Amino acid sequence: MTSTTNTPPPFSILGLDHVVLRVGDVSASKAFYCGILGCTLERSVDSIGLVQLRAGASLIDLIDANTALSKQGSPAPDAAGINMDHFCIRIEPFDPKAIQDSLEKNGLAYSETARRYGADGYGPSVYISDPDGNTVELKGPPDGANV
Repeated sequence: MTSTTNTPPPFSILGLDHVVLRVGDVSASKAFYCGILGCTLERSVDSIGLVQLRAGASLIDLIDANTALSKQGSPAPDAAGINMDHFCIRIEPFDPKAIQDSLEKNGLAYSETARRYGADGYGPSVYISDPDGNTVELKGPPDGANV
């Protein structure tokens, strides 16, 4: 961030939408989160090595650390325990132009707005980075379509 002043965001935070973890053994992680913690399987996208688990109103996404999807972010899990890909905050309203203007005023870079799946279904989102380099996804309301 290069700005010394903070411009208030043009949205309100509704809650945590999802957390994405890179895991070395998807089956073991699924067994832990479902069998021990009580999550349920939301959906699997085998073609990209993604398993999404329902955790109350939120999702825990498991990404196989050995897939191309996992390698798009930081390194796979290691002895230092680096395994979080990103976390997602659900916001409203989602006005792409207002969000971009606010981020720019605060000196933050951002990704293109895209339609992505989250705890409430598909909807718009944008990625930013916090001061420590953690990726934060800002997710808007669902668009009502299932695909």
